[in-house]
Amino acid sequence: MTRIYVGPTSLYDLGQVGELALLGAFDGDVVVPTPVIEEVAIEPTATNLAEFLGSEPVSTAVDEGHLEQARSLLGEKQLGPAATVLAGVLAHRDPADRSAVAVVSEDRTVRRMAQGLGSAVTSSFGVVVRAAVEDDALSPSAAKRIIRRMDQHGMHLTGELRERAVGEVSG
Repeated sequence: MTRIYVGPTSLYDLGQVGELALLGAFDGDVVVPTPVIEEVAIEPTATNLAEFLGSEPVSTAVDEGHLEQARSLLGEKQLGPAATVLAGVLAHRDPADRSAVAVVSEDRTVRRMAQGLGSAVTSSFGVVVRAAVEDDALSPSAAKRIIRRMDQHGMHLTGELRERAVGEVSG
């Protein structure tokens, strides 16, 4: 079963527009480590996150046995609780199966590191596209509205990327 680790940046992005439930569209176990949860204190994301955690089966475990290695790999980059996401990747990666672990994050360093360690990687916009295209959890028009709302809330895409995301949703 795939373990999907969600970082604080994606929680913030999806939580600001009230769309954390879209994480449930993944075929796997969603993991939001406790330090990541504690990092998300801005409203309305904090309230939306509390409601999401109370209504969905989400693991909050931290893979302590790999946390120091994750911090070491990051070197001088201090990413705080995002290191717990990478610890999860280290604990559950499978060189023979790149789908064993996935990461949802907007942080470029976390994304690059997770991908280099063998994880599948996506962003909050990717979550919306996936929910509409692969899982039929959203209609294309609803997905387009969410993408536009996220863009309006400061999770900016370049014009090209926004049109690509909207285009993928449209089919």
